[in-house]
Amino acid sequence: MRIINLMENTEGTQGCVYQHGLSFYVETERHKLLVDAGPSADFMENAKRLGIDLGKVDTLVLSHGHYDHSGGILPFAKINPNALIFLQALATGEYYAYDGAELGYRFIGIDPGIAKLPQARLLNGDERIDEELSLFVMDQNQWPVPSTNKRILEKVGGEYVRDAFLHEQVLVVRSEGKNLVFSGCAHNGVLNVMDTFLRKYQAEPDVLVSGFHLMKKTEYREDQLDEIDEIARSLMKYERTKFYTCHCTGIPAYERMKAIMGERLTYVHAGEEIKVLE
Repeated sequence: MRIINLMENTEGTQGCVYQHGLSFYVETERHKLLVDAGPSADFMENAKRLGIDLGKVDTLVLSHGHYDHSGGILPFAKINPNALIFLQALATGEYYAYDGAELGYRFIGIDPGIAKLPQARLLNGDERIDEELSLFVMDQNQWPVPSTNKRILEKVGGEYVRDAFLHEQVLVVRSEGKNLVFSGCAHNGVLNVMDTFLRKYQAEPDVLVSGFHLMKKTEYREDQLDEIDEIARSLMKYERTKFYTCHCTGIPAYERMKAIMGERLTYVHAGEEIKVLE
C-alpha cells in the first residue's frame, strides 16, 4: 500500500507545490485512488514530480463540498475520464464562509460541472463500493463539532444557515489486513468520526488520516485551547489507532496536540508519503 500527499497547506517534499487544500493518492492491491483533488490542478503537477501516473487512477472520493478539496476534479477528469467520482449529492449545495462584516460571505462550494460529469456518482448516505472501499456519513454526533465551523454556512432559500455538514463522507480502505480511514476535514469532529467508525465497523481503525478543522487566523481563546486539548486526550483513548493529520488542523493546534499525543500523531506535509504498513 502507498499513501502519498499530493496537496497540503505546508511545504514538504522539495519541488512540490503547497496550497490551502488537500489531496491524497492511495494505492492498494485493487485500486489506485484519489481522496480529494486540492483547490486547483496543481496537485496534478505534484503527482508528476512524485512519479505518480494519474491516468491509472480508477476512483476519486470527494470528502465534502468545498472548493479546496474539489478544485482539481474537472482538470483531472480531462486527463482521466474513466475514474469514477464518488460524492454525496448534498455536496452540490451552496456553501459559504463568513469573513466578517467588512468582507461578507465568500462562496466555498464546488464547481457545479463536477456533478454533471458522466463518471460522477452522487450518493445519499453510506455506500459499499467493493470489498476494499466503503463510505459512511455522520448520523449520530455524540461530541461537539469544531468551534471553527461557526463561520461556515449554507445558503438555503436565499438565507444563510449554519452548515450541518450532511455532505461530508468518510472513506474506509480495507487492505492488507488493515482498516484505514480518510476523513478530509472532519467538520463533524474527529471524535465523532472515530465513534461512528467504531459503531458501524465494530472495531478501531488502524490508521486515521484527516484534518481536524482547528485552524484559526487569529489567536486562540482559552476555551478553544481547552477544546484542542480535550480532542487530543480523547483520541489517546483509542489504543490501536495511529493518527495522521494535515491541512485544516493548523500547525499551532497540531503542536499542542502533539505534546499530548506524542508518536501517536504525525503531520503530513505536501509531497510526503505515509508509511503505515511497515
